[in-house]
Amino acid sequence: MATENIVLAVKQRLFADQTTNVFAILDGASIPDLRMSLHQHQPEHVCLYRGELADDIAEVAPYLVELEKEAEFTNWVVTQGWGEHWGIFVLSAEPLVEMRQHFRRFLTVYGPDHKPLLFRYYDPRVLRVYLPTCNAEELKTIFGPVASFLCEDDDPTMSLRFQSASGALRQEKLKLA
Repeated sequence: MATENIVLAVKQRLFADQTTNVFAILDGASIPDLRMSLHQHQPEHVCLYRGELADDIAEVAPYLVELEKEAEFTNWVVTQGWGEHWGIFVLSAEPLVEMRQHFRRFLTVYGPDHKPLLFRYYDPRVLRVYLPTCNAEELKTIFGPVASFLCEDDDPTMSLRFQSASGALRQEKLKLA
């Protein structure tokens, strides 16, 4: 559970630009009762998996959620999830529908044997290792309409902000408390 100072600092970083939409990609496999919380709080959200899902798959699926600064759901995600690798945050000018289309493209990757694998890029432990390995073309693809990614560092008193600038990754480590 994040301290009040960390929660305020994270929200300040997420909502600094009022013209940008703020999203979270949340990992149902890491968050107890995520679907129940989505149902209870009713934020704008979509599952990144396609089609009608069996309940056991829907429980562990990733969800793209549009966050509002003062919403109870946003407070819950930041307070309970920061430091617990619940997901990543995304800032973009694009709406939820466009972001879902963009992020769905990265759910499946192919291994050396050409077998499909789930790519859990929405786990901050994965994103913070993956992005620095990307070349300019890969950064262009993964960022697409994304202005920046924000996620927890392995030290939860720090956040990481990733941006793509002229084909290079810009990574900032920001102290929260």
